[in-house]
Amino acid sequence: MLGVLSVVVDYFAPVFLILSPITSYADQIFSIHRKKTSDGFSLDIPLIMLVASILKVFYWFGAYYDKALLAQASLMIVVQSVLLKVALDNRAPSGARDGLQHTPFHGYSAENGLKDLLSGRRPYDFWQWSSAKPYFQFLSYLAGGLLIVHVFLPFLSRSPAYIALLGYVGLAVEAILPIPQIVKNHQARSCKGFRLSVIINWLAGDAMKMSYFFLSKEFIPWPFRLCGIFQAFCDSYLGLQFYMYGRGPAVQTFP
Repeated sequence: MLGVLSVVVDYFAPVFLILSPITSYADQIFSIHRKKTSDGFSLDIPLIMLVASILKVFYWFGAYYDKALLAQASLMIVVQSVLLKVALDNRAPSGARDGLQHTPFHGYSAENGLKDLLSGRRPYDFWQWSSAKPYFQFLSYLAGGLLIVHVFLPFLSRSPAYIALLGYVGLAVEAILPIPQIVKNHQARSCKGFRLSVIINWLAGDAMKMSYFFLSKEFIPWPFRLCGIFQAFCDSYLGLQFYMYGRGPAVQTFP
């Protein structure tokens, strides 16, 4: 029995983890494309996964963790970029401000951001822009900034504190992945628009990740383990929401 478990952890788990971006999100992508609507799907999911994956890629250059996890992060960037594009192309028209059509934070001051925060809005309408371009510009700025630090500031990019910061921030961001969808489901009292296949793959992935993180002979830094445990609890609660709410009609709300 232990021999079988060892084979699963050492050989099957890395392949499962590498392909998990495709197995987890392909159905969601095709569903949005087929139905021509992304209603019920939280755009914060690709935001979280893209930011986390970009940080994890740069984290590898200091921590040199298992290459299967690096391959997973790299593939996740590709898959989430496709998911973001499809979701943006098929979302309902929003009431975002006209000034956010071209450049993230264009025309905004710190005072504007503070007013938004105090009024319960996202500062600068972050990640709620009316066109697709600012989303990818923001991601380009993030990746470009990290690349500049890595290439031109080696005294910083090679410091243990900076490397640890990349790891903990990137994995903590990924760990909160289910939270926006949990909030969206709770507000609507429905899981409509969010594919059951996604949560099934998340839960299966959690089981595989926990086995791999704690039983594998490969080097797995503790940030992966701690954040993986938290994410597994959140995914389990999201599964409970499917049981409680189902995919019935969402509650209509009016301003």
